[in-house]
Amino acid sequence: MEVFSVLSCKWCTHWQGLLLTASLLTYWHLPTTAQITIELVPPQVVEGENVLIRIDNLRENNITLAWYRGMSIKSPQIGQYTLATNVTELGPGHSGRETLYSNGSLQIYNVTQEDIGFYSLRIINSHAEIVSIASIYLNVYSPVSNSKDPISTAHPSIESVPPRIAEGESVLLLVHNLPKNLMSLFWYKGVFAEKKFELTQHIRATSSSTQGPAHSGRETVYSNGSLLLHNFTQNDIGFYTLRTMNRSHRVAHVQLQLDTSTCCNLTSDQLKIEPIPQNVAVGKSVLLLVYKVPGEIQTFFWYKSVYRTDKFKIAEYSTAVKSTIWGLAHSGREMVHLNGSMLIQNVTENDAGLYMLEILHKDFKTERAYVQVHVNNPVSWPFVRVTDTMVRVQSSVVFTCFSTDPGVSIRWLFNKQSLQLTGRMTLSPSKCKLSIDPVRREDAGKYQCEVSNPVSSKTSLPVSLTVIEE
Repeated sequence: MEVFSVLSCKWCTHWQGLLLTASLLTYWHLPTTAQITIELVPPQVVEGENVLIRIDNLRENNITLAWYRGMSIKSPQIGQYTLATNVTELGPGHSGRETLYSNGSLQIYNVTQEDIGFYSLRIINSHAEIVSIASIYLNVYSPVSNSKDPISTAHPSIESVPPRIAEGESVLLLVHNLPKNLMSLFWYKGVFAEKKFELTQHIRATSSSTQGPAHSGRETVYSNGSLLLHNFTQNDIGFYTLRTMNRSHRVAHVQLQLDTSTCCNLTSDQLKIEPIPQNVAVGKSVLLLVYKVPGEIQTFFWYKSVYRTDKFKIAEYSTAVKSTIWGLAHSGREMVHLNGSMLIQNVTENDAGLYMLEILHKDFKTERAYVQVHVNNPVSWPFVRVTDTMVRVQSSVVFTCFSTDPGVSIRWLFNKQSLQLTGRMTLSPSKCKLSIDPVRREDAGKYQCEVSNPVSSKTSLPVSLTVIEE
């Protein structure tokens, strides 16, 4: 069986942070100085591990090596080592976790988020002149659950489970990344967080819920904020808004869509908008396709909001004169077609969210429709860590998949094929940890993890496991 899952930071093994990158900036002032290089060992560092900034090709024996935390002249010095006298002097930038070696390398123990940044090495000759400078950038993976400000790093989101619903079925609006200091939450039917549209509210301190004016008797709210809708009907189609109450208000939206393959009683005259594609990658284009447009249209209005104000107006298209007047929210990347559909080119993360189309009929009546645009960044390369690359038969081993991207699906591969789980294999709830206990000889081989989101996927480099007899 293929192993897939949505990676949830709730279960401790989603890690965030930019992929560790190293840039080497070297300036040589003396032609007799041998060119040195700097590299990170290991090249990818997880918070709590040790990292060595290794120096290669260092040949002079009468120089001083000075390490700095930063690249400017005034950067604090970690320490300096003079090769001729074998003397090490620590500077104000030394945290107590750094060690300078005689070959010029710098070891940092138990790395933290505070260690992220540039490190520069200055090589000084016997005349106290700087003969070369080399720099490298260190970034550190860290668990989301240990983030200093979870509110700012993990945005609330809502997932419809299943994403398409047939009439008569139940659907769960599953909430992810609720704020840790949550006091209360409110569910609304529609795009406006107003009292008359309130379905229910939940108070975290008392673990109590109160039904709102829009409650139909078929909604159930859970302590984790998720909302269950029973016996789904056509009247339930549309937007649902979650509002969380804490130090800063947060609003998230989800749109429910009836599964037309199993239900054929949809109203045929309702104005609709469909994003094509459903999920768009950063840098690509998305078409907000308008269909079931009634005749005799006077003007199309597009807004980057659910509110009809000039501040959010993108465009106003007149069918009579076939001309477009751009609004304050126009970015220069939108194009309105004759049928009212709107193309957004070179999409950015700021383009994600709700859009409103308002139609002005010839009789001056108006009609509105809403659409939600989902924007994803292509995933970064994951990597795999293993507790030991050589294990004995009947022992145990654990593989961990690390990804910099939130909300990805994860799949394990064995010898470039989808991993077939056996009774000796255990996956963590988020599927990012694979445990084998006990190990057998047939478990030897190459292990990889594949991460994906709706717009892309990438596979880690293989990690080989060798199994030896007891």
